[in-house]
Amino acid sequence: MLTNPSFLDLLKGGTPLLTAWCGLPDPTVPGLLAREEFDAVAMDMQHGSIDFAAALQAVPLIAAAGKPALVRIPVGEFATASRFLDAGVSGVIAPMINTIEDARRFASFMKFPPIGQRSWGAYGALSLSGLEPSEYLRLANDLTVSFAMVETREALGILDDILEVPGIDGVFVGPADLSIALSGGKGVDPASAEVEKALDHVLARVRAAGKIASIYAPSGARAGELARKGFNMVCIGSDLTMLRAGAQASLAAAQQG
Repeated sequence: MLTNPSFLDLLKGGTPLLTAWCGLPDPTVPGLLAREEFDAVAMDMQHGSIDFAAALQAVPLIAAAGKPALVRIPVGEFATASRFLDAGVSGVIAPMINTIEDARRFASFMKFPPIGQRSWGAYGALSLSGLEPSEYLRLANDLTVSFAMVETREALGILDDILEVPGIDGVFVGPADLSIALSGGKGVDPASAEVEKALDHVLARVRAAGKIASIYAPSGARAGELARKGFNMVCIGSDLTMLRAGAQASLAAAQQG
């Protein structure tokens, strides 16, 4: 029987979750980062080079470290969300949710009836959770968290409507793409004044709806700022940037010595 707090409980617990962001095509990397003090581990299949097979292999490695696993699926591949839920991931991030229909289709693959149309086949999730099938079915819609990405003017314009879609648990802001959209394609500045104003708007609307606000941060320092701003979850940098930072720190220490 599942006894630990669910991922949704953790997100609503009042302390921002700091999450590792992985894109390298090796399942041991997310498994390794899950052993650090991150609160969860996310795998990026949209822009990262990690594929379905590698991400799938990483799920039990992350679970073995007692951490929730998340995936960001490729644009429009909502059926992939169900396959990862079956494997035992706790959350799915769907990019480019720009219409109400996008949000509804995504939610339909994330939730069992009567909320959605997710089909049965959660054998990996049963193994990792320790739940019996009937118990898992009863709890599943609250165990699996759906994040609709907000990264365009279109999404900002219908944010309240997206949040009202049954089965959408919260949003995940992509500040870089949002900065491109808000500047009309003139530049990438995820910390611009215009983006900051948009983030305040998103946080206010998400709080009003009683949902979850999450976001990507390119660095630990920026992650701290966004956590203090009020986001429930902040994904930090990437495994690649962490690898480079570690290499640079080691070289600098050796050269100084």
